[in-house]
Amino acid sequence: QVQLVESGGGLVQAGGSLRLSCVVSGSIFNFNGMGWYRSAPGKQRELVATISRGGSANYADSVNGRFAISRDTAKNTVYLQMNSLKSDDTAVYYCNAVPRSGPAYWGQGTPVTVSS
Repeated sequence: QVQLVESGGGLVQAGGSLRLSCVVSGSIFNFNGMGWYRSAPGKQRELVATISRGGSANYADSVNGRFAISRDTAKNTVYLQMNSLKSDDTAVYYCNAVPRSGPAYWGQGTPVTVSS
C-alpha cells in the first residue's frame, strides 16, 4: 500500500516562505510523476506543481516564479518551496503520486495559512 505523508504546513505572514515535504513509501521512480495540489475553502482542488519521473517541473500560472518543486530520490521525498506567499495561497496542500497504471495516490494534506 502506497502512503504519502506531507509535512511543513503552518501559519505564515504574507511575503514569507514555507517548505512542504512529501515522503512516499517506495521509490519515487515507481511513479510517472508526483505533484502538489491545493484546496481552498469554496474552491475546487487545483494543481500547484508537478515533477515528472525524468525531473521536469510544471507550475500553475498563479505560483510560477514563486514556488519551486524538487525531489530527493535517495529520501523518496518531494518538496514544495513556497516563497512570497500571498493570502490567496491559503489552502490545504496535498501531495499526489501518479503510478504507471491505476489511480493516483493522495496524501492526507497539510494546511497552509497566510495572514495578511
